[in-house]
Amino acid sequence: METIAELFESLPRTIFRKARRYTRKLWVRVVLMGLLAVVAVGLSQLVEMLIPDELAESLGGTSADRLLNVIASAMLSVTIFSITVMVSVYQSSSTQWTPRIHRLIMQDHTTQNTLAVFIGAYVYALLGIILRELGIYNDDRSFVLFWMTVAVLGVIVVYLIRWVLHLQGFGQLIDITRQIEETTRNQFRERLAKPCLGATPFTGTLPERARPLKAWESGYIQYIYPEALNALAEKHDVALYLTQSNGSFVFLNAPVLHVVEHASDTDWEALCEGVRDALTLGDLRTYEQDPRFGLIVMGEVGSKALSPGVNDPGTAIDVITRIGRILSDYKDETETTPDGVLERVHVRPLDPDDLLRDGFGALSRDGATTLEVQQRLQQTLSGLMQHPDKGLRAAARRRAKIELRRALEALVFETDRETLCASADKSINLD
Repeated sequence: METIAELFESLPRTIFRKARRYTRKLWVRVVLMGLLAVVAVGLSQLVEMLIPDELAESLGGTSADRLLNVIASAMLSVTIFSITVMVSVYQSSSTQWTPRIHRLIMQDHTTQNTLAVFIGAYVYALLGIILRELGIYNDDRSFVLFWMTVAVLGVIVVYLIRWVLHLQGFGQLIDITRQIEETTRNQFRERLAKPCLGATPFTGTLPERARPLKAWESGYIQYIYPEALNALAEKHDVALYLTQSNGSFVFLNAPVLHVVEHASDTDWEALCEGVRDALTLGDLRTYEQDPRFGLIVMGEVGSKALSPGVNDPGTAIDVITRIGRILSDYKDETETTPDGVLERVHVRPLDPDDLLRDGFGALSRDGATTLEVQQRLQQTLSGLMQHPDKGLRAAARRRAKIELRRALEALVFETDRETLCASADKSINLD
C-alpha cells in the first residue's frame, strides 16, 4: 500500500481529479464556508488584542449585537427560501424535460456558492451571539467584531444581488440547454486535450494473452483515473486494456478491462484491489469524463420537445444546432500524441459514429415527421461533412443518409419530401 507522500509525488493528477469531484458537491462548499465562519470569529478575537484601547472602546458591543441578530434572523429565512426555489426548479426541469438535467443543475456553481455563503453567514452570526452571551466578547472590546460583521454583511449583499440576477433565468429552457452545451463542450475539450485520457490509443484487437479482469459489481463506469492505473500497471509489470469506456454499463463478473501479464508471478488479488481504487462504478451515469452522456441528455431535451404534450419543434431545432456546435470541436484522438503518454494503459478513442448517434438518434426518430426538424438536421450534418477530420466527415455522411431515408419514409406529403431532399447535401445518394 502506497503512503500518502508517495501518492502525492507519483499521482498528483489523480489527487486533483478526486478533489475536483468533491468540490462539485453542495455539502462540501457548505462545510468549507461554515469553517471559514468559525475562523473569522476566532480571528476577530485575536486581532482585537492588537487594537489600541482607545480605538477598541470607540464601538460598544450593542452595535455588533444588532448586526448579528439581523444576520441570524435574515439568513435563516433567505436560506429556506433559496432551498425551496432550488428544489422547485429541480422538480420542474426533471418533469418537463429529462431527469438527467436534475443532477447537472445540482452542480450549478452560483446556486451552491450562494447557499454556502448564506449558511456560513448564519453560522457566523450564531457563533458571534453565543460568544457575546458567554462574555468572551465584552462590551468594551467589540471593535473588530463589529467591522468583521459589516464585512460579512457586504458579502451577503453581493451574493444576494448575484442570486437575484441568477434567478431571472434559473431553470428556464434556454438556461438549461446552455448549461448542458457548456458542460458537454468542456468535457470534450478536456478529453481531447488529453486524448484517450492521456493513455495509449487502443484501436486494434485484444492481444491473445489478454486476461479479463471482472467487474466487482454491476454499474456504470463513472470515473477512470488513468495515472493511478498506469502506476498500478508498472508496479505489477502488466498492461491494461480498457475495453469499456466512461459511461459504459458493466454487469457483475463481466470484463471491465483486460490485463496482459509480462511475468507469471502477478499478484492478481492486489491488482484487482488497485483497479477498484482507480476505477469507480456507480448506479448513475455522470457528466464527468463522459462527453457522450451530455450529447444523450441534449438529445433527450430535443426529443421531449417533440412529444405531443410539448409540441415545440423550435427547441428541437435549437438542440440540433447546439449538438452540431459541440461536435465541431471533435478531432481524432489517434492522430495526437500528448506529452507523457501513459504507455501501460490502453483506452479506446471516441467513435464519431457513436457521438452522432448519441446526439441525434432519439431526436431524429421522434421528429421524423416534422419537416423543419429534419431540414435543420440535414443542414447540420451537411456542415459536419465539411469538418477537417475525415472520420467525422464520413460518419456525418452515413448519419445524414440514414436520417434522410427515415424521414422520407415517414413524410407522406410529396412536397415535404421534395423540400427535404433539397435541404440535404447534394452528395448524398440513396441508391
